[in-house]
Amino acid sequence: MTAPTLLPVFADQLSHDLASLKASDPETGIVLMMEVAAEADQVPHHRKKLVFLFSAMRHFAEELTARGWRVDYVRLDADGNSGSFETEIAAAIARHGCRHIRVTEPGEWRVLEMLRRLDDTLPATVEICGDDRFVCDAATFRTWANGRKTLRMEYFYRERRRQTGLLMEGDDPVGGQWNYDAENRKRPPKTWRPPARRSVEPDAITQEVLAMVADRFPDRFGALDGFDYAVTADEAEAALDHFIEHALPSYGDYQDAMLNDEPFMAHAVTGLYLNAGLLSPLQTCRKVEAAWRRGTAPLNAVEGFIRQIIGWREYVRGIYWLSMPGYLEKNYFDHRRALPDFYWSGETDMACMAQSIGQTIQHAYAHHIQRLMVTGNFAMLAGVDPHQVHEWYLAVYADAFEWVEAPNTLGMSQFADGGLLGSKPYAAGGNYINKMSNYCAGCRYKVKEKSGPDACPFNYLYWDFLRRNRDTLGGNPRMAQMYRTWDRMADETKAASQSSAARFLERLEAGERI
Repeated sequence: MTAPTLLPVFADQLSHDLASLKASDPETGIVLMMEVAAEADQVPHHRKKLVFLFSAMRHFAEELTARGWRVDYVRLDADGNSGSFETEIAAAIARHGCRHIRVTEPGEWRVLEMLRRLDDTLPATVEICGDDRFVCDAATFRTWANGRKTLRMEYFYRERRRQTGLLMEGDDPVGGQWNYDAENRKRPPKTWRPPARRSVEPDAITQEVLAMVADRFPDRFGALDGFDYAVTADEAEAALDHFIEHALPSYGDYQDAMLNDEPFMAHAVTGLYLNAGLLSPLQTCRKVEAAWRRGTAPLNAVEGFIRQIIGWREYVRGIYWLSMPGYLEKNYFDHRRALPDFYWSGETDMACMAQSIGQTIQHAYAHHIQRLMVTGNFAMLAGVDPHQVHEWYLAVYADAFEWVEAPNTLGMSQFADGGLLGSKPYAAGGNYINKMSNYCAGCRYKVKEKSGPDACPFNYLYWDFLRRNRDTLGGNPRMAQMYRTWDRMADETKAASQSSAARFLERLEAGERI
């Protein structure tokens, strides 16, 4: 009798068209799915993130069983769970007498390295299939990047548009331009309210997972109440369809905007579904494109959404595989300050930070401007260790897997890679947040004041960041105007700004409420 092939499937591979499954047969393959402590505790993952992933995995296992697959599912709370992928795969090899492992390339470097070690240590061969769920594989990205002085996403994105045909008329972009980002930076009128997001009532499987996570992680970061994310492909498709019908028309105009107590705005909230494998990136983009072609969504919204997926998402994955394993240790500014405690509690008088962190605690979600221009901007201005910032983002967001999170955090948000990903740091004072939100109106700090105890901390931290990093940023042409503005300031204005920054950072390090 032929020995069965073991088919490990990870939490970000919940797709029935997974390459390793397509290359296998239910008659001779055994799917192995594992909930293990080493992954749950790699960073202190948000409890709703754990519920989403474990519930989605358990639902996917049921779907596989219904399709005729034999599934060996190891639950986190099972007796004898050894706690790691490596030991559970070894145990499954022994349990089923497998001589061969077939697996789809994992999304994270450390998991790939683990699989390569198994090939040397187990009495089974390891076959790693390429992950064809992406538009651009790592080898294609490496070829595109080779010899280029700068790796700008815009040029990569245009090639993906040509490759997929999305929003194209022959060789030309529809509407005559590639990018409508300039039309996507509006602040909504005071009377505007976001359309309701589609929510899903937890079923029996999700309820069981909620109870397990509550019992095993009673003190872990993140609320558990109100869990309403999709946990199956069908539910994720329904959530996408709801977004396309109700929110996509206003997504473009207000995708950078922020409002008090409106965590989701008009965003799709599909990143977690795409990254777990419940949605296909290309099929998602084609659905959104169809809305424009039938006249139910404007071009700036549709192009902006598609750019985030076949442009930015594919681009950061390419950066990740091009730059690992050393990318996680990048620290261009040599920032060493510890991540402030209020990133875990949300207890701060800065209204923008309290809003962004508070909704993160509740929903394991914040949209890209909150991550980039609020929590990320503050961390960079305050000189926080970028590796600690990276681990926080990886922990707290339901859509965060290392391949997509690390370049976004270390490259775009913290400029820790020195400009590999972005041409300049995304640094800004309080005026940007005031322009794009209504946070500042109710803040105890005054956004119009530039220094002193009542001034918005973003204002003086911004100038302090520029001052202390002039040696590394002064030659950047995109920063030249900011440095000219600094140089024109009166000496007493500079001194007041610098003194305010120093006092604030002293209080921050002392653990005072700020």
